[in-house]
Amino acid sequence: MAQFGDDRWGRLGTRAERLLASRRWRGGVAVVAGALPALAFPAPSLWWFAYVALVPWMLLARTAPTGRRAMADGWLGGLGFMIAVHHWLLPSLHVFTVVIAALLGLLWAPWGWLVRRLLGGVPTPGRTAVALVALPSGWLMVELVRSWEGLGGPWGLLGSSQWQLTPALRLASVGGVWLVSALVVAVNVGGALLIVAWARGGGLAGDGVAAVDAGSAPGSGSEPGRGSVFGHGSAFGHGSAFRHSSRMVAPKSALPAPALAGLAGIVAVALVTIAAWSWAPRPEAAGRVRVAVVQPGVINGIAGAEKRFAREEELTRSLAGRDLDLVVWGESSVGFDLADRPDVARRIAALSREVGADILVNVDARRSDRPGIFKSSVLVGPDGPTGDRYDKMRLVPFGEYIPARSLLGWATSVGKAAGEDRRRGDRQVVMDVGHGLRVGPLVCFESAFPDMSRQLTRDGARLLLAQSATSSFQASWAPEQHASLAAVRAAETGRPMAHATLTGVSAVHAADGSRVGTPLGTSASAAEVYDVPLAKGTTAYVRWGAWPVHGALLVLVALGAAEGARVLRRRPVPERRGPRARTVHGSPVRPGR
Repeated sequence: MAQFGDDRWGRLGTRAERLLASRRWRGGVAVVAGALPALAFPAPSLWWFAYVALVPWMLLARTAPTGRRAMADGWLGGLGFMIAVHHWLLPSLHVFTVVIAALLGLLWAPWGWLVRRLLGGVPTPGRTAVALVALPSGWLMVELVRSWEGLGGPWGLLGSSQWQLTPALRLASVGGVWLVSALVVAVNVGGALLIVAWARGGGLAGDGVAAVDAGSAPGSGSEPGRGSVFGHGSAFGHGSAFRHSSRMVAPKSALPAPALAGLAGIVAVALVTIAAWSWAPRPEAAGRVRVAVVQPGVINGIAGAEKRFAREEELTRSLAGRDLDLVVWGESSVGFDLADRPDVARRIAALSREVGADILVNVDARRSDRPGIFKSSVLVGPDGPTGDRYDKMRLVPFGEYIPARSLLGWATSVGKAAGEDRRRGDRQVVMDVGHGLRVGPLVCFESAFPDMSRQLTRDGARLLLAQSATSSFQASWAPEQHASLAAVRAAETGRPMAHATLTGVSAVHAADGSRVGTPLGTSASAAEVYDVPLAKGTTAYVRWGAWPVHGALLVLVALGAAEGARVLRRRPVPERRGPRARTVHGSPVRPGR
């Protein structure tokens, strides 16, 4: 029976090996493997899946026959990841979504090469130890680069998938979403090493001997990566032998190096989490405020801006007598410049007097005092606009402006790209809404940028606010993904955050990232009041910033220096030739001397 099972696995492994030898099939597998982590984000929100989702991708890249093939596996996996996380953009940008994903996927090409370099062949103790630090560092560099606004911003950072996990939110208060991403990748590396060790030895402890690929054994001088996904000659760890190398049998320890390193990595992540849980300062309670979120719901058609404003008026008026400190409307809640439409400003001021609180609206209109269209958070009190205004600084590429419009302006003909570029603000603003409450507004996908909420906190904001509108993606994962970011930003800064939208999902999170009250879903047209606990104190992330990113950069620089030194040591030293021998006159060697 055992022989029958081995034969069956051998046949399956051989078949899988043949498929992966095909560029087309291997490329398809890479795209699918790269897309798997998207399931950890909302709406599926399978947060636990993030800790194993990268394993298939890494197992594939480690077996690439060449470094170039490993880079292709990294690129195609990145393509799959970007499409899966941003698939809801397809109805708006159509084929351009794939073009952008393909370009951003290139960022993972060096990471694929690094996976093969450190995990390929028979991973040695040294390489496995380095992999546990270098691969998370490489992943962080990819996330850092693609977080630039011009490349789409930090939507879908791996650490953000842990928005509902309390220990992960504690880690975010120490090193931001960056630390959470790094540790999630480290667990994946540990899992991949455990699978490699199990497949090579028939179990983690094996049976006393280990099959070693002579072509990638320590000191052999050949490149890693030959073989199969798990380590033996087939994709399942049994069956056929390596195609390009001989095999030898070597004594094996009770616990192979890959297994030992994998377990050590997972234990290290657990210890870091426990340390953060015990050591990281918790937000200290500092009173409560009552904040109302007004969500009018989906309103389209002729005179949509007027109808939406009328619904917002109606919902806000229903809040009278609720003892409020602030009312927040969503992004683009007012479609008129208040200086150009004083009648609209007077109507909002009347609402403020009626409910007894300032109202933070969001104006999406052409300004009367400056050229261009701005998206602006404007605070309106009982006497009209207070003068506090924040103009959105980081715009959505293609949604609010087209990068290099002269070159990429054709995107407007294939999707719903911006017909006219919005204008940018030049500074962040903290507003005083009375009662000693200072708030820091963000607009739309600015809530995805950790540095912006950190700066608002350092400037004295006690409550973070995000005004958003995702009505274009109402039936997709986008509204829930966007709302979940408020939990991560709150935990990072130790400040509560309210996420107010036009059409859902609207939600409020306390300073530790936990949810406050009941969120308003995409089908709701309502006003909800939240008792928001305020907090004081400074988190490690607010104090020290994105230190995990700086550490990752140092790791990669050190790794590059070590690799360069290794190459120089292997370079053959040219032989030194001594002076020519002089011969006697008449020697047959030098006749005529």
